[in-house]
Amino acid sequence: MWADSALIHGNIISMNSAQPRVQAVAIKGGLIAEVGTNSKVKRWIGKGTKVVELHGKTVVPGLIDTHVHMADFGRSLLWVDLREVKSIKEMQRLLQKWVQKTPKEEWIIGRGWDQDRLREKRYPTRWELDKVSRYNPVIFRRVCGHIGVANSNALEIAGISTETKEPAGGQIDKDPQTGEPTGILREAALDLVWNSLPESSEEELTKACTLACRKAVEAGLTSVHWFVSRPREIRILHKLRERGRLPLRVYLVVPMEFLRCLTDAGLSTGFGDQTLRLGGIKVLADGSLGARTAALNESYNDEPSTMGMLCCSEGELYKMIMEAEEAGFQVCVHAIGDRAIGTVLNAFEKALKPTRQKRLRHRLEHASVLSRRLIERLRKLGLVVCVQPHFVVSDFWVDARLGPERARWTYPFKTLVEAGVLLAGGSDCPVEPIDPLLGVYALVARESFPEERVSVEEGLRVYTVNAAYASFEEQVKGSIETGKLADFTVLSDDLLRVKPERIKDVRVEMTIVDGKVVYSRRKK
Repeated sequence: MWADSALIHGNIISMNSAQPRVQAVAIKGGLIAEVGTNSKVKRWIGKGTKVVELHGKTVVPGLIDTHVHMADFGRSLLWVDLREVKSIKEMQRLLQKWVQKTPKEEWIIGRGWDQDRLREKRYPTRWELDKVSRYNPVIFRRVCGHIGVANSNALEIAGISTETKEPAGGQIDKDPQTGEPTGILREAALDLVWNSLPESSEEELTKACTLACRKAVEAGLTSVHWFVSRPREIRILHKLRERGRLPLRVYLVVPMEFLRCLTDAGLSTGFGDQTLRLGGIKVLADGSLGARTAALNESYNDEPSTMGMLCCSEGELYKMIMEAEEAGFQVCVHAIGDRAIGTVLNAFEKALKPTRQKRLRHRLEHASVLSRRLIERLRKLGLVVCVQPHFVVSDFWVDARLGPERARWTYPFKTLVEAGVLLAGGSDCPVEPIDPLLGVYALVARESFPEERVSVEEGLRVYTVNAAYASFEEQVKGSIETGKLADFTVLSDDLLRVKPERIKDVRVEMTIVDGKVVYSRRKK
């Protein structure tokens, strides 16, 4: 029986300890049929076999991103890109260009600003946006997505005024002299404007999802854990899959607010197949460090008036965990600050009996500000911790934000690994670039607190073996072994042999899903 395709003359890092490096792979029916030497695999090559000559290129198991907001990523590619803005005046100039090409009364949406990168070192205001956007409603989200600035037009459409009561879990910043909203909206308050945006058409949302998928496979990803913003995304993914336009595997993570709809339909974690599968339920416990809305045990070092905010109480978290657990759903809780993490762990400890702790592989998303005590509690609970390693590069302000003592325990990757906590890697894109190699680079070559660097092999595990475990798929993906899915990422260089600081420069040559080439740099 001949193989459908074969990869030969490669440097294949299998992530399988029994056979760590091989030369070739044979593929049959979307599965790995043989792994080994060139001569062994060539026995599978017949007249109809498609042969991929690797010329010594490195192959790793298909890379997996365990935390990405794919639809928002795709949409953000069509918005105002504010990542490189260095001042409020520069933000105004960029907005002016968009005003000139945008019809009056149409929304202008942007994302990516960071007040710590602005010359003014402060938040922009509604009045500064108003100067160049008289007729267009404008909403610009911070890079983290947890805070935004809206102009007066947008605030009016959303019904936000001096009389507006703050929603639970949110804050409307107001001028201390006049009581007027400044335009800065935090956490749930941001939803007041966001929910006022006109609903994207199915065609627009399909375009965004398709674009995000294309960018993902270009980055070498063969699977993503897709954090859903709205139910229509799921329908669009099914349509893309039916039309043969879904180039990678998707594990869906759905907001808690939709749990009842899913349970009423009799669904739970694992429903679906190896291409499109229902995964976990997302719960939001706090905000972000960048927006100073992550809930801390002590005040922010650079803004002592605040300790951040919890989006829900311990009792509410317990109730949500129990509801999801009883419905058979994995729970994925966003928690960044140490107060939020402690609160989440309290809720899990009450909700999960020892015999049920690892049944649904519940997850803590981000887990940024930790301590030895919190890490030990994570280990005992057996929670999977889904980290975003590139935060250590982007969050250059951590020392100022938290002070040196807490900064030392922010993103303590090596300590987590040594404690026996399973780490799975993600990007949180569009917060960070959708590039798993940048994540591996950040894990192994970080400049801040180098004692928290992990080995390159462990860094690679975070995006392969461990990431597969986080979605109950370690038996079918995460390593290159006979019988597993034929998902591979082909790289220009060997991650285990280049200098750690060069990993960020390694290129994706090819992405293969189900034995088919879904991206090739040579064909781009």
